[in-house]
Amino acid sequence: MEQIDQRELLALEQYLKQYGQQAEIFASQLELLENGRMEALAAIEALKGLQESGDGTVLLQVGGGASVRAKILDPQNVLINIGADVIVERPGSEAVGFLEGRITEMEASEKKVAETLDRLRAQMNEIAKRIEMGYQQAVSAEQAGIPPSRPAKEADEE
Repeated sequence: MEQIDQRELLALEQYLKQYGQQAEIFASQLELLENGRMEALAAIEALKGLQESGDGTVLLQVGGGASVRAKILDPQNVLINIGADVIVERPGSEAVGFLEGRITEMEASEKKVAETLDRLRAQMNEIAKRIEMGYQQAVSAEQAGIPPSRPAKEADEE
């Protein structure tokens, strides 16, 4: 079993901290993707419901738990944000198809981000095990009365 010196332990702790920060970022991305997917699913449901309603009257949530009945002037056409703040008008069925395609893209992105997050967490576990092993070695050496290990270069200089 290879001895772990103090500098290596400090470096491993730093890596673990950086990986933890990266994991938080990936988890946030995963949450954003899931929220976007759920919004797109809700929009599809609303558009399908609008197409099925004969008079174009819907409940419009205005916030704070309040809703109003609203009459959609042109229920057959939908304004869609296709990215970079570009909005286009499409028939309802095309809008649903576009949103379904967006959902497929988000699901693929979610899968990639989740895989990356899993790999990162596995690396974090390996680093944590290495740190734990180093601390156990240090405690064992201290109990045996052995001075803490230093890098070979420092020992050669003495």
